[in-house]
Amino acid sequence: MTNIHRGEIAAEIGGEVRVLCLTLGALAELEARLQAGDLAGLAERFADGKVSARDLTAILGAGLRGGGNAVTDDDLARMSVEGGLRGAAEIAARLLRATFGEAA
Repeated sequence: MTNIHRGEIAAEIGGEVRVLCLTLGALAELEARLQAGDLAGLAERFADGKVSARDLTAILGAGLRGGGNAVTDDDLARMSVEGGLRGAAEIAARLLRATFGEAA
């Protein structure tokens, strides 16, 4: 069960419903991986809705690990996501909104 007040969402990834959460550690991982500099830079990077496949992998991977899933980005790259690429983008958008609010 997810707790939206903690920024958690649920999504079907790899044939399982999994919890994703951008914890403080997951956000730090994203800042470093995407060279965003800080949280404001990270939010700005995704504010216009343009994301690369690398961005999606980084967001979903960090969210999965933040949600307690022992999944590497390589593992994630081999998993199916409900709805394919569009589904992955929608999951990432839901996760960013749960973390940063509706402006994300």
